[in-house]
Amino acid sequence: MKKFSLKRLPMAVAAAALTVSGSYAIAQHVPMVGGAPMYPTKTIVQNAAQAKNLTTLVAAVKAAGLAETLSGSGPFTVFAPTNAAFDKLPAGTVQTLLKPENKAKLTKILTYHVVPGRLTATTLAADAKAHGGKAMLKTVEGEDLTVSKGPSGWMLTDAQGHHANITMPDVMQSNGVVHVIDTVMMP
Repeated sequence: MKKFSLKRLPMAVAAAALTVSGSYAIAQHVPMVGGAPMYPTKTIVQNAAQAKNLTTLVAAVKAAGLAETLSGSGPFTVFAPTNAAFDKLPAGTVQTLLKPENKAKLTKILTYHVVPGRLTATTLAADAKAHGGKAMLKTVEGEDLTVSKGPSGWMLTDAQGHHANITMPDVMQSNGVVHVIDTVMMP
């Protein structure tokens, strides 16, 4: 492998260089969600479990029995509501949904946030552009989510007409991609 001098690299790139087995490799950017690095070599569940702002989602996924599925090979596109998104629901909703007797309803809501395949922001934007500004996504739950350009970026619209902003797109995972959203979507 040919070696190169750090002196020839721009300062920002040189600062990011790492010594690996006697040669140089450029460090890659790892996105942070909820104060935790989201490693593209880990699964959706492994990464989400580390994010302080996704604890409610992780608890819900475990209560619904979906952790094993979302740890599988996928690929999955997950629209991940933050804790603040769950906090927007009426008081007591989350606690009620987490009860064992409400597992079917919780599963329906969570699988409404999952689309088969690895759909990046670029893919979603291209699909929307090709369909007059709106992309219809068939969720694992079976109903559609609509992706469109909103006043502050890309957004989702659920079956009830509620909107969620995609606040952090393209958090790549080993088994798919996560787009962090600010509102829980309802089928």
